[in-house]
Amino acid sequence: MKKPKKSNQDLDISQAELDRYESLDREWREYGISAPARRALVDAKLYKVSDLRKISQSDLEDLHGMGKSAVARLKVLMNAKKIKFLP
Repeated sequence: MKKPKKSNQDLDISQAELDRYESLDREWREYGISAPARRALVDAKLYKVSDLRKISQSDLEDLHGMGKSAVARLKVLMNAKKIKFLP
């Protein structure tokens, strides 16, 4: 079975999405957070470590794309900056 060929419009939309994430996830990339976790954070409007105080740990863990490694790394970053999750 052949896969349907992607149109230029589909490719442009994908590139536009990637560009959008790249402009918003800079801090997460600097901390070495994985791409799926970065996209989950951006989709949740969490753009920097200080934004994590707006969310509970369980809500963070429930984000699609957020793995155990990313959660652990974020918790280390939060502890270093004395930031806590919502109760």
